[in-house]
Amino acid sequence: MKARAKLLLTLPPAVYLIAFFAVPGLLMLLASFRFPGDYGGLAPWYYIEEGSITFDLTLENWQRLFESTLYLQLLVKSLLFALLTTAICVLLAYPLALTIAQSPKRNRDLLLLLVILPFWSNFLVRIYAWMIIFSPQGALTAGLNQVTAALGLEPINLMFSSVAVITCLVYVHLPFMVLPLYANLEKHDPALLDAAQDLGANRSQRFWKVTWPLSLPGLYAGAVLVFIPTLGIFAIPDLLGGTNGIMIGNVIKQQFVESRDWPFGSVLSLVLTAITLVLVVIAGKLGRTPGALS
Repeated sequence: MKARAKLLLTLPPAVYLIAFFAVPGLLMLLASFRFPGDYGGLAPWYYIEEGSITFDLTLENWQRLFESTLYLQLLVKSLLFALLTTAICVLLAYPLALTIAQSPKRNRDLLLLLVILPFWSNFLVRIYAWMIIFSPQGALTAGLNQVTAALGLEPINLMFSSVAVITCLVYVHLPFMVLPLYANLEKHDPALLDAAQDLGANRSQRFWKVTWPLSLPGLYAGAVLVFIPTLGIFAIPDLLGGTNGIMIGNVIKQQFVESRDWPFGSVLSLVLTAITLVLVVIAGKLGRTPGALS
C-alpha cells in the first residue's frame, strides 16, 4: 500500500516533467544538430533517396557558439545582471521579510498583501510604467539633470541603459525573494533568541548566530526564484535596455522569432537550460543543509 501511495504521489509530477520538460528538451537537442530551413524553422533531418535514408545533421551550430566570443560575452553579462539583481533583492527583501515576520499577527496579512499587490497588474503594464518614469521627459530624469547641471556635469539619460534594466528587474522579482524568506523567518522559534540572550549574546550576535543560519534555506529558495527568471528574461531588456541592456534571452528570442534560425536558437536555449539545472541542483543541496547554530 505504501508503494502504491508513493507511486500515486510521484506519478503526476513525473508525467508533467517528462511531457513538458524532458520531451521538449530532447526535441531542442535534436534541433540543435539540424540545419535551418530555406524559409526559416528547421530543414528535414533525413532524406530518402532511392530507398536509402540519408541523415542531414551538423555540428556547425555548436561550433558557431564557440567561434564567436559575442555570445559568451552576452552570457557572462546576463549572469552578472542576474547576480546583481539577486544581490540587490536580498539586501532589500531580507529586512522587509524580517520586519513582516516579527510584526504582530494582525498586521502580517496586510503587509503580505502589499508585497504581492504588484502581481495584480499586468507584467507589461508595469514595464511601460517604468518606461514613463525613465523617459527623458519624466520627472526623475528631469530632476537628476537639474542636479547634474548645477554640478556642471553632462546630462544623463536613464532610458535604454543598464541602470533601467537592473532597476526594473529588481522591482519585478523582489516579491519572489520576500515571500520565501518570510515563510522561513516566520517559523523561527523565538525561544532560541531568548536562549542566546540569556547566554550573553547581544542583538547582532543573536542575528548572525541564530537568525541568519536558520534563514539560509529560505534565502537559497528566493535566490533561485529570482536568479533563474532574470537570467533568461527578454522583455525588460528589450523595452528598457535597448542595445546597452541586451541579454542572452534577447538573442534567443531573436533567433527564433526574427532570424528564424531555430537550430542556433536551440543551442543557446540548451546552454541556458544547462546552467539553470546546475544552479537548481546546487541550490537544492544548499537548501537541504540545515542552518547550524555556531
